[in-house]
Amino acid sequence: MNGLVKPLTGVTIVELARVLACPFADMILAELGASVIKIEQPGAGDETRSFEPMVGEQSAYYFACNRSKQSVTANLKTEAGRQVVRELAARADVVLENFPVGTLARYGLDYAALREANPRLVYVSCTGFGQTGPYAKRKGYDTVFQAMGGLMSLTGERGGGPVKPGLPIADLSSGLWIAIAILSALHGRTASGAGCHVDFSMLDGQVSLLTLAAGRFFALGEVPPRLGTEHPGRVPSATFVCEDGAFVHITCSDQHWQPLCTLLKLDALGADPQLTSNAGRVEHRERVMSALSGAIARWPRRALCDACDAAGVPAGPINHVDEVLRDPHVLARGMVGEFEHPTVGTFGALPLPFKFDGFADPQLGRPPLLGEHTDQVLRERLGYDDARIDRLRRDGAI
Repeated sequence: MNGLVKPLTGVTIVELARVLACPFADMILAELGASVIKIEQPGAGDETRSFEPMVGEQSAYYFACNRSKQSVTANLKTEAGRQVVRELAARADVVLENFPVGTLARYGLDYAALREANPRLVYVSCTGFGQTGPYAKRKGYDTVFQAMGGLMSLTGERGGGPVKPGLPIADLSSGLWIAIAILSALHGRTASGAGCHVDFSMLDGQVSLLTLAAGRFFALGEVPPRLGTEHPGRVPSATFVCEDGAFVHITCSDQHWQPLCTLLKLDALGADPQLTSNAGRVEHRERVMSALSGAIARWPRRALCDACDAAGVPAGPINHVDEVLRDPHVLARGMVGEFEHPTVGTFGALPLPFKFDGFADPQLGRPPLLGEHTDQVLRERLGYDDARIDRLRRDGAI
């Protein structure tokens, strides 16, 4: 650590959230130095604690998005449990919640209620469709937002139906949006002295990601079709099958076109003036792709990737997860780590992808046991004595 501090040291976040998007956001901030107090239901906790795959009695799903946090149990159906949360929020910088619209207002835990005791509070509400609009009361999950936000319509093979990506992109990208919102609001608070409420809709987050697809619609009136791994505006940019049945992805700009044709011995293609520019290659997409596919099918993947590297042509193998986690560059960059858990032992984890010069790098922490930090947090942050904590536990408030 060399005496360096983490960039978010001193920031306290109360997490009234569960499942994936918000916990993922808070895990990022926790490993950047924030103190994240995760409020969980006594006896059950975040429902992802029971999600497959299980490692003994623990969930690897929960592990993936809840490292480096403190777990405090509080029963929000009791006034005493709600009061615990109010007192923690009064001393916090951020509250992050993903309850259905209106739920926390009924509990007296909405922004309007909590800001009275803490005007500097940054309060982020993450819902499927936002606090306003005709869909505000609707329910949804990651794949619903992928579908409604257009991502699924763009994903799939030519002529085929829509396909969801292999990861919960709506949840994960929402977590990144939430982290950006929190950091922005904290910086703004430094200037204004006041906190704020952030209304984040996961559907809004997906619509924002349409970027290039929306740009094509605005410019051309085009509803982009499904093209498999091909790019609608760049040729070549696609996955090809090699001689050994493995897959390689190649993406070229104009400066890479001639070197690619040379290494594949496609001299006629490289000499064709119609194909010198990307616009020409897009116009003649079928001819270009057919020629490339035939030539690449005669190469083993490893040899082709090595040849592309030597020629300065951007290319990479389509790696399976096990290949990624064994990749020498990934390992050299420290992107595969582990933590020690009190019941599971050593377990693998993926660190945050930041290397700082001037701050301490993020360190892998472990996920908390359910309620592991309840007594400690109530004593140290709220000043509760043992008798009060025991009474709350007897009453089912914690």
